[in-house]
Amino acid sequence: MVFATQNEKLNQWMNEVLQMVRPSDIYLCDGSKDEYNRMIQLLVQSGAAIPLSTHPNSYLFRSDPSDVARVEGRTYVSYPSREEAGPTNNWIDPDALKKTMSDLYDGCMEGRTMYVIPFCMGPLGSPLAKVGVEITDSPYVVCNMHIMTRVGTAALEMLGADGEFVPCLHSIGVPLKEGEEDVPWPCAPIEKKYISHFPDERLIWSYGSGYGGNALLGKKCLALRIASVMARDEGWMAEHMLILRLTNPEGRQFHVAAAFPSACGKTNLAMLTPTVEGWKCECIGDDIAWMKIGDDGRLYAINPESGFFGVAPGTSHESNPMAMETLKKNTIFTNCLLTDEGDVWWEGMDGDTPAHGIDWRGLDWTPDCDHPGAHPNARFTSPAAQCPIISPDWEKPVGVPIDVFIFGGRRSTVAPLVREAFDWDHGVFLGTTAGSETTAANIGAVGKLRWDPFAMVPFCGYNMGDYFQHWLNMGDRLGENAPRIFYINWFRKDGDGNFLWPGYGENSRVLKWMCERVDGKAEGRETPIGILPKEEDLDLSGLEMPAENLKELLWVDADEWRAEVPGIEEFFNTFGDRLPQRLRDQLEQLRQRLG
Repeated sequence: MVFATQNEKLNQWMNEVLQMVRPSDIYLCDGSKDEYNRMIQLLVQSGAAIPLSTHPNSYLFRSDPSDVARVEGRTYVSYPSREEAGPTNNWIDPDALKKTMSDLYDGCMEGRTMYVIPFCMGPLGSPLAKVGVEITDSPYVVCNMHIMTRVGTAALEMLGADGEFVPCLHSIGVPLKEGEEDVPWPCAPIEKKYISHFPDERLIWSYGSGYGGNALLGKKCLALRIASVMARDEGWMAEHMLILRLTNPEGRQFHVAAAFPSACGKTNLAMLTPTVEGWKCECIGDDIAWMKIGDDGRLYAINPESGFFGVAPGTSHESNPMAMETLKKNTIFTNCLLTDEGDVWWEGMDGDTPAHGIDWRGLDWTPDCDHPGAHPNARFTSPAAQCPIISPDWEKPVGVPIDVFIFGGRRSTVAPLVREAFDWDHGVFLGTTAGSETTAANIGAVGKLRWDPFAMVPFCGYNMGDYFQHWLNMGDRLGENAPRIFYINWFRKDGDGNFLWPGYGENSRVLKWMCERVDGKAEGRETPIGILPKEEDLDLSGLEMPAENLKELLWVDADEWRAEVPGIEEFFNTFGDRLPQRLRDQLEQLRQRLG
């Protein structure tokens, strides 16, 4: 069996893999609609895909119960030195890891088709775009990659005869012997799952999981873990950030990039429906931003993905009407409940709860069951172009100029609704100290503060101390063109446990203040932790809110913040001498301002 393209390096790698995994067939993806439809029909015939009567060209999949999410404990960033991976990454010596995985890959695609997926991250022809090639034995992966990336012939043409690409090898890890019957969702047991990154070689190996970011290797693996290393080495930024455009009543456009830990409303903000009269929001990306300094010295961002891989539970017309409109057609749903009417449903969706359905495990379900009908991490994969508020410039090759960075977290106390950094270094300090209180869905005690700098802890492909320094370096290069930096907390509560801020579309009121700060039209008041709006600075027209709620949302308690300092210092110490001195200086300045 011989495989050949015009790119000799690609040919060599493909044929090396071919000899190792020994598939029964090989298929080069062209990215066409016909190809997508053929793959879907293959999955329908196998019992893996269930057509939905209510969503045109949409299908429901159910994964194996052992394969429902990213497996951070089985995700590795492998350098010759553990120090290069840093304290936030799992590390195995690359030679040892390759030996283990090579043994697993030996013959792993027997009885299956080896799909070769050339794909482009970023708009075709963008100076920031990168080409990857994923080999997989999963047609489900092929279909999802069609939605999430630019797949096929166009990516191969962009690669050309001598272009560089990121090799991404994936297998579900379940060879089929002759005559053996397949299962709808084949995968390996947890102890044989590996999602491995070799940043020095720009190489990704994944084995044993067919789910999400474990298997769609263009997503977190390439677009963040490998791209963050590329960005450091090449002088740009790869960030776990949404990108949105806000337009004020006068037609002035502002571009915002924002990074939040999980369960902080990132996708909802990316598809915001403003409640402030005359303001308009457009979505450019909901998850990842690649940013490069342009010829004019400003920072320009692209969304490297072409689809949304969103969490379904909690998504509703109240929380995110634009997402609900986006997934009406041409969507892959995974681990949702199937209603008796042939529709999908999940907890938190609008309308009545179904009286009966088939849950994500394929079992009968009613509201009386003691478990949810949809898995808490149930997903939808939907084309970004279908979003009703997708920006006309979302695929602009040069990207859009970023005016504002936002960091945030989920805190019931201490952190105010919004604050602006004093300067770039202080803004990097705010990003470095981003964190959320754990919920019942997290491992550990409820309410414990979990640090997640820049929302990048699971995704940074090198030592985060060096990553912090890269942010400082980018600020030095940007100078006066650097975006303004803010920190938000939508989740502050009163003494009875009620949220003080209504959230969702009302968050546009906070974004309006940020934009007016950029334009020099909004006041602020200095506090020890940053610049906060005065109560009269926020546009609350049409919003009924008790005065005491607003006062509490903008309250800074120096004693509470003094109690935060030792925890920040302890966290900083985990990075040892890789932590930039400029961040230690910021911590000391905070201590002094608090008195």
